[in-house]
Amino acid sequence: MAYGAHPDADATALERLLLTSGILGDQQISVARAAQARTGAPFDEVLVSLGLVSERILRSLLAREWGLPVLDLATTDRDESFIRQWSGQKLLAQHWMPVRRNPDGSVVVATSRPVTPARRALIAAEVEAAVEFGAVSQWDLRQFALSVFRHEIADEAANALSRRSPLLSAKTVLSRGQVAGFVLLGLVAAGAVALWPVRTAEVLIVAMSLAFLAGTVFRYVVAVRGARFDMVERISDAEVGELRDRDLPRYTVLVPLYQDAHVVSRLVPNLARLDYPPEKLEVLFLVEQEDRATQEAIDAARPPANFRVISIPPGEPQTKPRALNVGLFFATGEHLVIFDAQDAPDRDQLKKAVIAFRRGDARLVCVQASLTNFNASENTLTRLSTLESTSWFDYVLAGLEALDLPMPLGGTSNHFRTAALIELGGWDPHNMTEDADLGIRAKALGYQVGLINSATDDEAITSAGVFIKQRTRWLKGYLQTALLHARQPRQLIGKIGLRRFASFAVLVGGTPLAALTVIPLWIAALAILLTPTIELAELFPVGLLWAAFISFVIGNSALVYLAMMGTYKRGQFDIIATAVLYPFYMILMSIAAYRAVVQLFSKPHLWERTVRGRSKIAPDQTAVRTYEVGGL
Repeated sequence: MAYGAHPDADATALERLLLTSGILGDQQISVARAAQARTGAPFDEVLVSLGLVSERILRSLLAREWGLPVLDLATTDRDESFIRQWSGQKLLAQHWMPVRRNPDGSVVVATSRPVTPARRALIAAEVEAAVEFGAVSQWDLRQFALSVFRHEIADEAANALSRRSPLLSAKTVLSRGQVAGFVLLGLVAAGAVALWPVRTAEVLIVAMSLAFLAGTVFRYVVAVRGARFDMVERISDAEVGELRDRDLPRYTVLVPLYQDAHVVSRLVPNLARLDYPPEKLEVLFLVEQEDRATQEAIDAARPPANFRVISIPPGEPQTKPRALNVGLFFATGEHLVIFDAQDAPDRDQLKKAVIAFRRGDARLVCVQASLTNFNASENTLTRLSTLESTSWFDYVLAGLEALDLPMPLGGTSNHFRTAALIELGGWDPHNMTEDADLGIRAKALGYQVGLINSATDDEAITSAGVFIKQRTRWLKGYLQTALLHARQPRQLIGKIGLRRFASFAVLVGGTPLAALTVIPLWIAALAILLTPTIELAELFPVGLLWAAFISFVIGNSALVYLAMMGTYKRGQFDIIATAVLYPFYMILMSIAAYRAVVQLFSKPHLWERTVRGRSKIAPDQTAVRTYEVGGL
């Protein structure tokens, strides 16, 4: 809430103040009354969210109504060491905060709610002194808390998970046991190469072939299962239309931004289009403190009154999940969703998520919307990445849900029950795929993840260099997630079962492993095709080489078919021919995989940001997306 709920009498008094002061007229008051009746939101929140009154003016009016002086927390003297005796979250929940102790021993207290005798006595008992109140807004309090508790908030966002559950955090790349295991494996491999170089090469070829085939065939089998069973939560327009604003929960939208000033002018209207009562919607832009350009771009875009900027305190690692943890600290919504800088979600996506949560039980912690690329046809790379993402969202994720297997979340358009997300520990700021890790963690704790028939327009990467950097981060994150959940395999198997553990190992651990095999297998395949058989036979068994070649062809054929499947539900048949190039697309993935391995040990927590807003194609927000029920 912006200021806390007021009884009808308080709302009437506020209306009278607005009218007598000439700030609003009868027509504007009527609009605000209608919005309050429709949504059930506090009258002051309605006024601000509709842009009828600024927070500064409303704060002054509330101070008059409550008989308190206005307190400007940005300029007033404060005693931060005194304030830190209390919990910032507890104080925010109670809508007050101590500011300083006066020379006479009394305490200056900022409040965003009326001061009744009972409340005065309660706060006086808490601070153990007489109190002197000043009126502020709840947003003033939140910003004040961020300033006062900036070091604590930054530390909590970065280290809470690693302190509470060190074995579930990627802060430590390898456990002692894993270090010993890798050292032993390296010594054995070095000895094998020295003593039996040819045999070692043969074993390596077989291992790479099996790893590539296992990864691709597993994904194919899961996708086919997803095509047979429509696991997406189908929510009709009629159901959305039946929702009443009064019955909708408060919703928080978190938008992490870094050096994204160039896309803000498009982002703000994309989010302003969301069909959700502004009185119950808060959009929090999470901007790094030193990123003045993005903050200024947001101001210049003149966002609606319920769009706010949270300045992320400096700290390490400087990653998206750390910023999200700061946002989670300030989120007031019953539900929460993440959108990225380039996203344009369907207008009714939040309402569909609300319906999906109401259909599910308390174990449903997250529902995932799918992604579409508005610039799918821009070039060959955008076509191929679109084929990959559509097959992933439309078939692979559906297959994982149908088989009740752990589901790695996407980094955007995932909607959470906020309380359950907090129970999960939020995001791991040291993990480069914090979304995938959270999905596995949720499954281990008995939660469920679902899919909804809604989409978010995204921007496909247009250049190979940016693509490789993005996939490096993703594959490094998959390696981190696989390694940290492999520290206690028996415990994880006990929680999710052997079948789900095997699925996790093949999908999360096997994806970067399969990508690592692509370049060596391409070299081997070309050698088989271009080198005379007699010469090959002098080095390796020809049958072994041809078996490896056939498995490579089978794996790539499965990938091509998966890519072609990606066009089916969405009718993107204009890019289907590009699927034959998918084996070459995998070479880029392989380059990224080798970069990921190097970075895992040299720069494990380096977040290589994805530069967006470079497409030459403008998104078409009038496009109608279709979702056909599965099948091939």
